Amino acid sequence: MRAPSSLRGRLALWLGLALVALWLGNALLTAGLMRRELDALFDSALQESAERLLPLAVNDVLGRGPADENDEDDPRILGVIAPHDEFLTYVLRDPAGRVLLQSHAVDPAGFPPWDGPGFRSTATLRLYNIAALRDTVRLTVAEPLAHRARIAREALWMLLLPLLVVVPLAFAAIWLALRAGLAPLQRWRERLAARGARDLSPVSAGDLPSELAPIAATLDDVLCRLSAAFEAERSFAANAAHELRTPLAGAIAQAQRLQAETADPAARMRAAAMEAALKRLLRVSERLMQLARAEGARLRRDSAADLCPVVRILVEEQGRDAGDERIRLRLPEAAVLSDLDPDALAIILRNLIDNALRHGDPAKPVDVTLTSEGILRVSNDGLPIPPETLARLATRFTRAGSSAEGSGLGLAIVATIAERIGSRLHLTSPRPGATSGLTAEMMLPCASDCEVEKRDNRPSRHSVSSSAS
Repeated sequence: MRAPSSLRGRLALWLGLALVALWLGNALLTAGLMRRELDALFDSALQESAERLLPLAVNDVLGRGPADENDEDDPRILGVIAPHDEFLTYVLRDPAGRVLLQSHAVDPAGFPPWDGPGFRSTATLRLYNIAALRDTVRLTVAEPLAHRARIAREALWMLLLPLLVVVPLAFAAIWLALRAGLAPLQRWRERLAARGARDLSPVSAGDLPSELAPIAATLDDVLCRLSAAFEAERSFAANAAHELRTPLAGAIAQAQRLQAETADPAARMRAAAMEAALKRLLRVSERLMQLARAEGARLRRDSAADLCPVVRILVEEQGRDAGDERIRLRLPEAAVLSDLDPDALAIILRNLIDNALRHGDPAKPVDVTLTSEGILRVSNDGLPIPPETLARLATRFTRAGSSAEGSGLGLAIVATIAERIGSRLHLTSPRPGATSGLTAEMMLPCASDCEVEKRDNRPSRHSVSSSAS
């Protein structure tokens, strides 16, 4: 039998087994002591019976007169007693061993020869010898050892039978006691499990037992150190990216000026390559700033607002750079209320649209859709992405293998924001109902979720349709 995997089950099992072992040991010890006491009690009863029976037997034999030795059926020699069950049997004999009186249906041959007064034992009998009239009459009283063994067994069973009731009740009591005792640990575990992946704040452990409090304190210390390390990493990335923006912008301007001032085609090409490289570096720095904001900044506001105007403005902005015909927008007629920060929405939408434009078919438009339920969907056309690549596409610095330029951070930033707002980024390739393209979809917090969250004072969880998983 395998031991239970849970601490509660193991404690209940071992405590129950220990209880059963203690009960069995106590029962066997008690049975042994009881057997000794029973033997002493039975011996005393055997002796007392012999001492009370001897005068009666002597008076009965002497009162009959002389016996005829040739008459074996003389009732004066053999006491005739009505048949009945006997636990004690006796034989009264003379010095020659002739039976003068006996109990009902006793076999005198089973009695050993007289060897003096006192207790004796055979394989089947416990005997007591006593004599009278100057050793002219000898009485032997016997008790079957099987009778004593049966009573001892019955006493042992009386001690063991309660185990059939006590053991299940004991296991149930131990289980309930452990459940109540470990309830603070269970609540602590649930509080820890309910936290988001990026929530590194200390976990409340005020109700934990003193034996487990140091473990909780150690975990809180580890969480604080991890939070400090992550915050330092985010600060470094954000500060480095911010500090690079101005020099990069200046370098890009110098490269553009060099292209305009030089007449050498080779120098102009090198200046253009420098400008392109600097712009890629500038985009990477902007992505790093977005990632730092996604990981550390506040993404939810205290009040809800309509997302449709924000989405329309962002799409128009992206459309001016990509061309009016490259992006198609679909918005619901009714307002989509959400407490999502507009800057966070801008980061999400810009990265999704930029990814769709860069890696999609340039001859096909990019579809941007916001539903009344708060589902944001961005789709493009292009070659389908293999499942193994799609599964890790939202990780940092991962690209689908296209020839288009990119930092590999855009989808990772969107996935980070989605996780922090209680949602999830779903990538589907090919698009639902098509044989090509890619669809990125996520659920934005809507007004109903915001109200439930405020009432319950807990973060909401958003899900999307199975078609986008």
